[in-house]
Amino acid sequence: MPLAIWRSLRERGVLGLNARNATYVLPENPRASYPRVDDKLLTKRLAASAGIPSPELLGVVSYHSELRGLPELLRPLHEFVLKPARGAQGNGILVVTEARDGVFLKSSGRKLRLEQIRQHVSSIISGVFSLRGDWDCCLVEALVRLHPAFADITWQGIPDIRVVVYRGVPVMAMCRLPTRASDGRANLHQGAIGVGIELGSGRAVHAVCLHRSVSRHPDTGAALVGFRVPRWDEVLELAARAADIGGLGYLGVDVVVDERHGPLLLELNARPGLGIQLANREGLEPRLAKVAALPPSELGSWQERCELARRLFSGPSS
Repeated sequence: MPLAIWRSLRERGVLGLNARNATYVLPENPRASYPRVDDKLLTKRLAASAGIPSPELLGVVSYHSELRGLPELLRPLHEFVLKPARGAQGNGILVVTEARDGVFLKSSGRKLRLEQIRQHVSSIISGVFSLRGDWDCCLVEALVRLHPAFADITWQGIPDIRVVVYRGVPVMAMCRLPTRASDGRANLHQGAIGVGIELGSGRAVHAVCLHRSVSRHPDTGAALVGFRVPRWDEVLELAARAADIGGLGYLGVDVVVDERHGPLLLELNARPGLGIQLANREGLEPRLAKVAALPPSELGSWQERCELARRLFSGPSS
C-alpha cells in the first residue's frame, strides 16, 4: 500500500487488519473462549441459558449414522434451515422455504430431492463447510420470517445486523441486505449491501456494495439511506447482552429481526470483518479509543452499556 494512502486511512481512524488482531483480537479474546463463538450449537445453548432468543432449534445431526433418521426428522417440517455448526461466511447454509411430498424448494426457487438434502447434510458433517475442515454437525433451525420493514430493500433472503461490541459496549453497527448478486445471502463478499446504522436511532446513514457507495438497492430500486432498523432498541440491547455470553472483549454480534419473534441472536464472531467502516464511512479507531479510556466502573450492566453507546456514538460524526 502506498505510504500516502496508509497515512490518509490512519488520519481517518480506519482500523486495519494487523491493528485489529494485535490491539483487540489477541489481547481481548482468550483462546479458551473461542469455542463459545465458533461453535453455533454451543452459542445457541449459552444464549438459551441466558434468556437470549435465537432461531428455534428443530434438530441436530451429528454423525453419518444418524442420516438414516433424517427423513423422519424432516417429515413434519414445511420450512427449515440447514446450517453447519462451525461454518463461516454463510457457507453451507441451505434455506428450504417449502417441503412437500419429498420435494424441497430452496429460497432461490430450485427444487431438491431428499437424497440431495441428505448429501448436503453429509457434506456438513464431513467438515466441507467448517472453519478448519474439521468434523462438524448440522443444525436444523426454524426459518426466520422477513420483517415487513425490510421488504423493499432486500432480495429474497433475510437481512441481518452486525454490531461490533468492545468491552461490552456496542461501538458500530451495519445492516447487511441480500441482493440477486449475493444469491439472497447477507454476505458482503458475495455482493450483499452493507448499510451503516446510527447507534442512537437505528437510522441508515450510508451504504456500500462491493466497496462502492450506493444509494438504491440494485434489484428493488428502493432508497437505502434513511430507513430505520425495526425494533432497534431491542437489537442494540440484545447485542450487549449476547456479548456477555461469549467471554470475549472484542467481537461481532449478528442479529436478525423476525416478523413474529422480533430480534434473534444469529451468531457471534471473534474476528469481525472491517467492512463495517466502509458502510458507516467512518473508522473504528476513534470509537474504540473512547471505550478503552472508560474506567471499569462505568462498564456496568448491559443497560448501562447500551446507554453509553447511545450517548457516545449517536449522530453522524461521533
